[in-house]
Amino acid sequence: MKKIITRILLYSVLLAYIATIVYPMFLMVVTSLKPNQDIFQRPLGLPTSIYVENFTYLFTRANYGTYFLNSIIVVLVSLALIVMLSSPAAFVFAGYRFKWDQLLYLYFIAGMIIPIRLGTISVLKMFVAMKLNDTILCLILINSAIGIPLGIFILTDFIRMIPADLFSSARIDGCSEPNIFLKIVLPLLKPAIAALAIVNFIPIWNDFWFPLILIKSDAAKTIPLATAQLFGQFRTNFGLVFAALTMASIPIILFYLLFSKFFTKGLFQGAVKG
Repeated sequence: MKKIITRILLYSVLLAYIATIVYPMFLMVVTSLKPNQDIFQRPLGLPTSIYVENFTYLFTRANYGTYFLNSIIVVLVSLALIVMLSSPAAFVFAGYRFKWDQLLYLYFIAGMIIPIRLGTISVLKMFVAMKLNDTILCLILINSAIGIPLGIFILTDFIRMIPADLFSSARIDGCSEPNIFLKIVLPLLKPAIAALAIVNFIPIWNDFWFPLILIKSDAAKTIPLATAQLFGQFRTNFGLVFAALTMASIPIILFYLLFSKFFTKGLFQGAVKG
């Protein structure tokens, strides 16, 4: 009897937790399919008819297709740079010993500790001097710089889990160091890279601060910045806002579903080591 009560309580807590996650998302989608007037008259009710004009307006008149594409480019190129630059650096830190190696490692890890927003003015001045402000390239560079320290930290830890005898055997067989990295280390890093991609995807996709500071032209805006501008000073069309939020949530959900298997495996391996 005690086990049954415990199980009922456990399932009740899990269902309540799931409801707190699913219901806001459900309400967001439902609200995006309502006209603005219906939202205020029946805020929690189901739509009387499917109102797709909110989505049509975003793509045809609000230029959301361009904003969406800009966000996709910034995220994908930033993730590619983070993986391409942090994985070989992690291989060096995990497999080699040289003078000041620990100091250099701590230098990179300091990027995780020091908030990048403290240097916003310096970052802005640097990009203005390089004439890269008001372009998506500056967003790619700043997000890559933010993600590389975390990438080095995560991937170094995973590479240290690989048995050193594997590297020794490869060297005895005449395998060069680049080939050891490309043919042995990199395939084993897939779970860690997937975890790194998911961890970086959400903050890059949702970044509002640096687009607000660095982007002025309409052609280079991203989804968060464009969505914020839907809020008017005296009147706001909440149907458009929730339609934009629904669109912005789709890539995050799809990205997690695609990489969740590797992400869970990466977390499990890290937990086993810990």
